[in-house]
Amino acid sequence: MKPIRKAIFPVAGLGTRFLPATKAMPKEMLTVVDRPLIQHVVDEAREAGIEHMIFVTGRNKGVIEDHFDKQYELEATLKERNKTTELELLAADTPAAGMTSFTRQQQPLGLGHAVWCARDIVGNEPFAVVLPDVLVLNEPGCLKQMVEAYSKQKDKANIIAVEEVPMDRVHMYGIVGVGKEAGPSMPITRMVEKPKREDAPSNLSITGRYILQPEIFDILENQQTGAGGEIQLTDAMITLSKSQPFYAVKFEGRSYDCGSKLGFLTANVAYALNRKDIAGELRAELQQLLG
Repeated sequence: MKPIRKAIFPVAGLGTRFLPATKAMPKEMLTVVDRPLIQHVVDEAREAGIEHMIFVTGRNKGVIEDHFDKQYELEATLKERNKTTELELLAADTPAAGMTSFTRQQQPLGLGHAVWCARDIVGNEPFAVVLPDVLVLNEPGCLKQMVEAYSKQKDKANIIAVEEVPMDRVHMYGIVGVGKEAGPSMPITRMVEKPKREDAPSNLSITGRYILQPEIFDILENQQTGAGGEIQLTDAMITLSKSQPFYAVKFEGRSYDCGSKLGFLTANVAYALNRKDIAGELRAELQQLLG
């Protein structure tokens, strides 16, 4: 099978749940500790061996493109002030020439449509989709675990990251039914978008990470709108599953839904506590706040 070299990052959303913070700044640039959300997921993709980052953007998202570009004035100032550590940090985070591409999703027509917008850049090869709203704290990262599971498949396969959620919350997610576990992955027998509790095939939710075959683009091109009047990626995957196998990877680590205020704040605490340079002082501050 072809290796996974490209990843799509859908970043065209309006971020209305974080207004007014996102009135003039993309939600993907909100920071968890000292790194923007989008940088965290790009780091995860690079760890997994992704060579080409494809950002599907919308209006007022130019700062994301700027973030992954060189800033000569800033670098010159840091050099003059002998800020070697900061210069090395910027250099490590800046993708090499040709490693990033940007395309527009002119209308907010859903995740499936955003993925379809990147079809010509991806071409005829398997690819990953990484949602910046979802952070997964673990080493190795979630996508690397998925790539390793993908490499063990003998035929064309599609991989979805899943995790358990309480049954009273299954109506909030895409849910999969699975067969018997085989190594790090489980064959998916059913996919349902936001089912009622009584209709859910399990409590395993789709968690913002996908490895998909390029045939999904032909399906998305003619995909009818689904839940919320949007073109749903899950609906297209259900169609593709009739001709290609799908597997679920129950990844190691904890996910944080940074599309919600509580998830975003929790992620900040969790990632900070995972940092040796600030964990001790933060833990003391939290203990004092909690009494």
